[in-house]
Amino acid sequence: MKMNILIVTSTRADFSLLKNLYKKLNASYTTKMLVTGTHLSKAYGYTIKEIKKSKINIYNTINWKSFSDNEINISRNFSKTLEQITAIFKKDKFDLLILLGDRYEILAAAISAHLSRVPIAHLHGGEVTGGVIDDAFRHSITKLSQIHFVANDTYKKRVIQLGEAPERVHNVGALGVENIKKKNFLKKNALEKKLGICFLKRVIVINFHPETLKPNFAKLQIDILLSSLEKLKDTSLIFTMSGMDVESDVIKKSIKNFIKKNKNAHFYKSLGYELFFSLLSHIDFMIGNSSSGIFEMPYFNKITINLGDRQKGRVKAKSIVNVEITKSAITNSINNFYDGKYNSLLKNLKKPFGKGETTNKIVGIIKKTNFNDILIKKFNDR
Repeated sequence: MKMNILIVTSTRADFSLLKNLYKKLNASYTTKMLVTGTHLSKAYGYTIKEIKKSKINIYNTINWKSFSDNEINISRNFSKTLEQITAIFKKDKFDLLILLGDRYEILAAAISAHLSRVPIAHLHGGEVTGGVIDDAFRHSITKLSQIHFVANDTYKKRVIQLGEAPERVHNVGALGVENIKKKNFLKKNALEKKLGICFLKRVIVINFHPETLKPNFAKLQIDILLSSLEKLKDTSLIFTMSGMDVESDVIKKSIKNFIKKNKNAHFYKSLGYELFFSLLSHIDFMIGNSSSGIFEMPYFNKITINLGDRQKGRVKAKSIVNVEITKSAITNSINNFYDGKYNSLLKNLKKPFGKGETTNKIVGIIKKTNFNDILIKKFNDR
């Protein structure tokens, strides 16, 4: 009898990573996808339409009443997700739940599975993001999971340090690398047409999120970044939308006000990973504090100017330039890039997240795993 597998997706970012894994698993198992979070929000691009275009079996949806970024609303969404996924597990039998990352709704899904005695395979555990509340969520999901697929050996070691059995922790690399290795990128003219703009001489992508462990800092930080960008000449500034975090609305408001005053600036709610990766293949560099700057940009052999503490603690390639969120530091880093001072960082660049074979590795490990008594875990004291 085929295994019945459920995958949960809640953001455009995790879907871009889970899409290929779903298709590969579905060739061997009965695989379904539960859709929740910002996929169902018009303000965030209503990205469930991308899932439907991909001809994926959407098993169920959990729609939140509000997508406001305050703590009370986030707690309500957590509670609703926890309750409804638990009800799903009560109704239908699943042999495995696959979860990716560190968001609060993913933690809710993990708790539901634990209560319902459904084994969990967790992707991208063991990572550290010192500037955000999600860091604790990720490690909590690790302790609720039975199988761990991590992105490199540093993260494997950390999951084992959390007490997980070494034989259940597998370094498979990062899923995003596969999408880049395919190199199905649009040429410049086709990309410009899709985006509805013409690139200027220079092109920069900006992806900035709040440091959620620093309350009431988001507006100050985004305004410093914007003031560092506003006088750049002959430069297309491409802003992509931040996820739903505490104080993310403050960031979106500042960016939209900036765009009204600067014709060279453009804002996109959701590009989808094919269009986003095509964009990254044509830009000069990325600036902000997004994980895509850490995981994906090195595989394009491009520089990331990484701002502040949101990604503090992650394994980073040499191409990641860490910069404080001050106007002088940001301005200097941009000038250094265009003066060629970072060129040496790209020579013989070592990429720390695998070679793009992650999906096959995950499916192969699942096929070899004995799921009898897998719920029983012993704390690893070694």
